[in-house]
Amino acid sequence: MTPVDEPISVVVVDDQDMVRAGFAALLDAQDDLTVVGQAADGQAALEVCARTAPDVVLMDVRMPVLDGVEATRRLAGGPSRVLMLTTFDIDEYVYTALRAGASGFLLKDATPDELVSAVRVVAAGQSLLAPTVTRRLIEHFTRQPALAATPPTLDALTPREREVLGWVARGESNTEIAARLVLAEQTVKTHVGRIFLKLGIRDRAQAVMVAYETGLVSPGR
Repeated sequence: MTPVDEPISVVVVDDQDMVRAGFAALLDAQDDLTVVGQAADGQAALEVCARTAPDVVLMDVRMPVLDGVEATRRLAGGPSRVLMLTTFDIDEYVYTALRAGASGFLLKDATPDELVSAVRVVAAGQSLLAPTVTRRLIEHFTRQPALAATPPTLDALTPREREVLGWVARGESNTEIAARLVLAEQTVKTHVGRIFLKLGIRDRAQAVMVAYETGLVSPGR
């Protein structure tokens, strides 16, 4: 986690020079953000990130040499969190980017304030999906065949942890889950941390993916 007295470091990756420069200028103008590098393709992004170890990588999807999804996959497990930014809200991009390890997905028509806020949210270890992206992600899972009621991949979780994971997948915050289950918020936070550890995931975006993929949660339930 970034210390409170240090700015959030960001690498901006986009193959369009003007777009990349505009994003970098916007983010660098914030007191709590600093742009430590830029790249025009996924391969260059990996090289910049290896040198700078940024807190957040603002990553375009469609780029030459190496696309944003593959670059994200290669960054997974490292110190940087990836916020995908694209003009496309096509299902397969959302799905594959999140499976690759992206912590957020925002469309390029987002306002400057929304973009700055998104970087802060992802840097804080939370996940972020634009509303239209969330809708398409749910639609993707709606089309998938039903899976077993008790997915073997969730066997490590206690009944309470499964319950908490279900509400996380429905987009509820720790505060909302605590109120719903009549638990202390710190208790819910502990449950969420244990869920992440047991499932080998690092944020709520991946938790949502696991919950839907295993059939723990399905749209409308």
